[in-house]
Amino acid sequence: MSAVNAEERQSRILDLARHKGRVEVTAMAVDLAVAPETIRRDLGVLERRGLLRRTYGGAYPAEGAGFETGLAVRETLHVPDKRRIAAEAVKLIGDAETVFVDEGYTPQLLATLFPGDRPLTVVTASLSTAAAVVNSPQLTVLLLGGRVRARTLATVGSWACAMLQGFVIDLAFIGSNGISRELGLTTPDPVVADVKTKALAAARRRVFMGHHSKFGASSFCRFAEVGDFEAIVTDVGLPSSEAHRYSLMGPKVFRV
Repeated sequence: MSAVNAEERQSRILDLARHKGRVEVTAMAVDLAVAPETIRRDLGVLERRGLLRRTYGGAYPAEGAGFETGLAVRETLHVPDKRRIAAEAVKLIGDAETVFVDEGYTPQLLATLFPGDRPLTVVTASLSTAAAVVNSPQLTVLLLGGRVRARTLATVGSWACAMLQGFVIDLAFIGSNGISRELGLTTPDPVVADVKTKALAAARRRVFMGHHSKFGASSFCRFAEVGDFEAIVTDVGLPSSEAHRYSLMGPKVFRV
């Protein structure tokens, strides 16, 4: 590729990252009809220019670390990976009788897989998750009160936090916008971070579940450390060597 073509390609990558919040190496290689190594070099150039920040398998805009995709977009991205993550995470439920399910599409998929052979109380801030499982005969669904965020269809605010402070929850399934060994788990919005913090404090056990593109990314509000979790469930896009580094911080790491 000529220098002009490389510049045009990098411009397109940056535009897409700013529009969607992140780009994936494999997808961009297909879209632009170049080798993945070429996209990785482009990402390196953009990172050195301070325009992107690299993650495993992709990158996100440096000036948009607080970018948050809406639920409608999340329901179309990496769906096979998310289904595998949910199917693996549900195996960790053990004998829990009360479970917190975080906002987001992967947690929603998880909730639909909960066992139907025994009673289970599900606490969630997600309207979508509550609607998806409310008709399950063995599930009691408790929806946290508060202001509903249009982007994620989840409740936030003092009412949600106050409700969580009154609970003792056996197991919390938590997601995030970013997770890194240096900065822990982060999310763009302080009110969302507050709900996650209260859910973690109320839970006896904690499991993080998220796509590999979340690893190495960071956002504005830190709400947990990697060592706060007993397990991390992600896909095989996270290299085994990096998974091992996370496991050294405490949690068992599952790659599916």
